[in-house]
Amino acid sequence: MAVLDILLSGQLLFAALVTGSLYALIALGLNLVYGTMRMLNVAHGDVVMLGAYGAYWGFTLMDIPPLLAAPVVAGLGGLLGWALYRGIFQRLLSGGDGTSAARLESNSLLLFFGLSIILQNATALVFTPNNRAYNYLGTVYHLGGVAMTGNRLAALLVAGTACIAVALFLSRSVFGLATRAVIERREAAHIVGVDVDHVQRLSFILGFGSAALAGVLISMLGQFSPFSGFPFTIAGFIVIILGGLGNAMAGLLAALLLGVIETYGVALTSANMRSVLLYGAFVAALLLFPNGLFARRATTR
Repeated sequence: MAVLDILLSGQLLFAALVTGSLYALIALGLNLVYGTMRMLNVAHGDVVMLGAYGAYWGFTLMDIPPLLAAPVVAGLGGLLGWALYRGIFQRLLSGGDGTSAARLESNSLLLFFGLSIILQNATALVFTPNNRAYNYLGTVYHLGGVAMTGNRLAALLVAGTACIAVALFLSRSVFGLATRAVIERREAAHIVGVDVDHVQRLSFILGFGSAALAGVLISMLGQFSPFSGFPFTIAGFIVIILGGLGNAMAGLLAALLLGVIETYGVALTSANMRSVLLYGAFVAALLLFPNGLFARRATTR
């Protein structure tokens, strides 16, 4: 009976929706960068971490509410993405023959891994490795038997709205069509006149900006440190595997599924099992759904 009560809990469902929406926002930027350039951005979670620190220092030092600081932090994240693309990755993408193109994924993995180590240790050196947290929108609201804090409601609304807005933009705009073309067939897209470099640059900007925005929202909900970003990178890759490349709406559904797995799994076991559930879902997704949930479903008809 206790297990049934957990499964039917509205409180856990709300928590799963919040977690899933944040994972969807994180995976959105990771999907754009990996989809358009086949670059394994293992530093993506560290950009989330930097966004969290941006909101924290804006709130504690300048008394700027995180929701008001969110556009600025997201813009700074996008600027960081633009600078990295122009300074490092544009050269990697444009300079090379077929052999170097085949090694692009492994080279990007090494570059992003080095960037991750630099960001983590530089942040720890400047801000200390201690956990940080602050209290914002902590008022509790009750809807039926569900208790919802203001910060979690805000995180759900902002993350969900941002994901849906970007998904609609990618599905209805010229840039979205060009992005999907680059994701599916990069060489063919270039042949028919798509400005691949422009798509890649904007993908970097949107990817880093959305990660920084997710960091702002995550900072409102709990503690974070310079080394708290990597689990978010793993969560983003799980969403990409389950949802498939270039499918933002499928990614949103996959992120909600991951939020359900994590939230209900922790409730049925213990908080110490969170990492086990997350990495277990990663391994299961790689083994069972290498082409995504929706791709497998389509091939079995």
